[in-house]
Amino acid sequence: MSNLLRKPNGTSGKVHDITPEAANWGYVGFGLYRLSAGDMAAEATGDREVILVLVEGKARITASGQDFGEMGDRMSVFERTPPHCLYVPNGSDWQAVATSDCTLAVCSAPGKGNHAAARLGPDDITLEERGKGTNMRYINNIAMEARDVADSLLVTEVFTPSGHWSSYPPHRHDEDDFPNMTYLEETYYHRLNPPQGYAHQRVWTEDGSLDETMSVSDHDVTLVPRGHHPCGAPYGYDLYYLNVMAGPIRKWRFKNHPDHDWIFQRDNG
Repeated sequence: MSNLLRKPNGTSGKVHDITPEAANWGYVGFGLYRLSAGDMAAEATGDREVILVLVEGKARITASGQDFGEMGDRMSVFERTPPHCLYVPNGSDWQAVATSDCTLAVCSAPGKGNHAAARLGPDDITLEERGKGTNMRYINNIAMEARDVADSLLVTEVFTPSGHWSSYPPHRHDEDDFPNMTYLEETYYHRLNPPQGYAHQRVWTEDGSLDETMSVSDHDVTLVPRGHHPCGAPYGYDLYYLNVMAGPIRKWRFKNHPDHDWIFQRDNG
């Protein structure tokens, strides 16, 4: 199995715990809890900021000494409705008690203490359409660069319809060369509808030093340490993924693969 493909550890409790050390990089962390009603998850943030994403289900959440009440109303991620999310700064803690079956993502990166605990969405998240033809997909921008809501984290959701492509044309963001490009590590948390489906993701560099093609299943996580990283959803299966990115600066600047940039130029010319 590719080291870039991480399978869930069971079907309940904390099924993903991807630390920077486990990923062999420096910034992004990703955890995932699958909880039943009444189950609890709690963590201290330490030197890292966190964005909690209620992928599915509901939970009562407290963080940084504040009670944020019950959060979440999307029972299936494929409803495509905006998610309930919570920012938690470094040097703090959080606790979630599930009030229904609940899938809770824990996105983390180095924190600097510039932001207080706060709700992110659903009211200020709007589903956007991106791309053309079978490159069309839908985006929920949870915490991208335009929103000054985090120190390091960039977080977004992508819904790729059956038979479509996303993270496409192939692009990379693996050089610390702002404003031309930014170095951003990235994780993808994948879901499929129907859940027995699969999708494909390729991660490769132009010099051939990395070239991995992975078939992902429901609840898998893929790592993108460098290189281009498009995803394809086979006919019959819709693909969702939650992206987490972080690097030296909180900006997303990328470069398309030179062989395939003509697609972007044609569609945006």
